[in-house]
Amino acid sequence: MKITDILNQKRATLSFEVFPPKTSDKFEAVKTAVDDIAALKPDFMSVTYGAGGGTSDYTVAIARHIKEQFGVTPLAHLSCISSNRQDVKKKLKELKELGIENILALRGDLPKDFSGNLDYSYAAELVSDIKEEGGFCIGGACYPEGHPESATLFSDIENLKRKVDAGCDFLTTQMFFDNDVFYNFLSKVREAGIYVPVIAGIMPVTNAKQIKRIIGLSGGSLPTRFRRIVERFGDNDVAMLQAGIVYASEQIIDLYANGARGVHVYSMNKPQVAEAIKANLSSII
Repeated sequence: MKITDILNQKRATLSFEVFPPKTSDKFEAVKTAVDDIAALKPDFMSVTYGAGGGTSDYTVAIARHIKEQFGVTPLAHLSCISSNRQDVKKKLKELKELGIENILALRGDLPKDFSGNLDYSYAAELVSDIKEEGGFCIGGACYPEGHPESATLFSDIENLKRKVDAGCDFLTTQMFFDNDVFYNFLSKVREAGIYVPVIAGIMPVTNAKQIKRIIGLSGGSLPTRFRRIVERFGDNDVAMLQAGIVYASEQIIDLYANGARGVHVYSMNKPQVAEAIKANLSSII
């Protein structure tokens, strides 16, 4: 099923992100975690794509597995920065043959050792090629506080509009920890003429060591309330796990209460986190 159809059928959706292993010897361990999350029957699951396509074969394998074994709709990530158009066309053909009809189109990051010419510089170019191929529901990423490489949020939204105009059917945000940031962003994108569904991305922080990396990736900020939680419980793994799940659950409940179409949880391949989040929402969704 296409994700836009899922969004249209339900008042609110809950989905999870998983990531494939970097090496074949880790595949079974990752698959076990993916199976446990898929067994929760989320509305869909996204499967990430390594830099330079290094884990792309595993991305497709896991997306196929959750679709065929659990009946869960997969959203396969596809990044383009170090891919050529021939590689992309081949990947699209493979996904289409497997009946995987949802793609999250991303620019991605260049591998450190990459050298050569680029067929793609922006995600909008990939979106355009996927749209031309036909048959796919295309998602794009967005940054509520602006992409780290953008000079301003305004310029980032201008670029986002180009991506949507190229064919994005829905958007998923990078993680944020203050819902007002999301609401303000949503208002700005609507004013810019972007009317596709925007799914809110939530990261349950269960380990204080995650914080620095998370902020580096997302370009986001931490509200005082959340900083105090990390300061108080960050050196106690069990307490931080519980506090992080509760904080994320409260964010999600507030998002649903304020009309969010969907929430996508960056579960970091942690079934216990995904299960706890869903349990906290058992009478809400």
